[in-house]
Amino acid sequence: MYFLYTIIASLVVFFILKWMKKRRCCTDLKRLDGKTIIITGGNSGIGKESAVALAMRGARVIIACRDPDKAEKAVREIKFKSHSLNVLHMELDLANLRSVREFCKSFLQREKRLDILINNAGMPGVLEWTDDSFSMCFGVNHLGHFLLTNLLLPRLKECTPSRVITLTCSIYKYQKLNFQDLNYNLLPFFTYCRSKLANIYFSQEVARITEGKGVTSYAVHPGFVQSAWTCHYSILFRMLMQVIMWMFFVPCEIGAQTVIYCAVSEEASKHSGGYFVDCRPATLRPFARDAGVAKKLWEASERLVTLA
Repeated sequence: MYFLYTIIASLVVFFILKWMKKRRCCTDLKRLDGKTIIITGGNSGIGKESAVALAMRGARVIIACRDPDKAEKAVREIKFKSHSLNVLHMELDLANLRSVREFCKSFLQREKRLDILINNAGMPGVLEWTDDSFSMCFGVNHLGHFLLTNLLLPRLKECTPSRVITLTCSIYKYQKLNFQDLNYNLLPFFTYCRSKLANIYFSQEVARITEGKGVTSYAVHPGFVQSAWTCHYSILFRMLMQVIMWMFFVPCEIGAQTVIYCAVSEEASKHSGGYFVDCRPATLRPFARDAGVAKKLWEASERLVTLA
């Protein structure tokens, strides 16, 4: 009898976990022939799965990441899975603003189009510093993508209708920005939360400044995904998180669905500046919809990356 109860309890837990991880898939089959897409961090995780799906639709996909060896391996895998040869790598280190500028200069010289920019790369909560002395989370997750998008925005405007998709996370709700200490780097979790909130404000401000110019912007929470972010932590923490991720997190292919949706859906284009979860618009906390804070962050970011 004990064995039977164990089996029943195990099945109940299994189906509960399966229900908890249930997500929508992007069913829009729109082709992207002739379109050029940049995906930062496209060598692994959600970025890689997005690259496969978009390359399958005929797009020219450029994965931008810092490790050439990992990138070339990823390019081969993406080409194999997508049956497309129109996939390549360009070197980009978002923790170094000079690298961002060099990437943009090289891209603009080599490529005539940019139709979709996917700001996917990110750092988890780590107490490290970028080459420009910014906290790693804020520097990579926000400032690196802020500079990248600004330098590529003229090309996006030339190739309208175009889109900017920025990945964020629902844990933005646990922190607010402190403009006296944007470079906050004390508690890893709070540092990460602030960078993800900055992503949301950034996406909204991109939508505002490009309104009526053919460029739309979306912030995407992909869900909690079984990716390789734990590589920045200790072996013990990685082992613990592997169990937790297996139980509660979704595979990268599922996590990429909302990114793909925002890249191709005509319905999504009606919600520029919106926040998307599970292939549909979602509601943000009131403080995360403050246009004044979004504009203030944009202006502060311009000064930090010396665009102003």
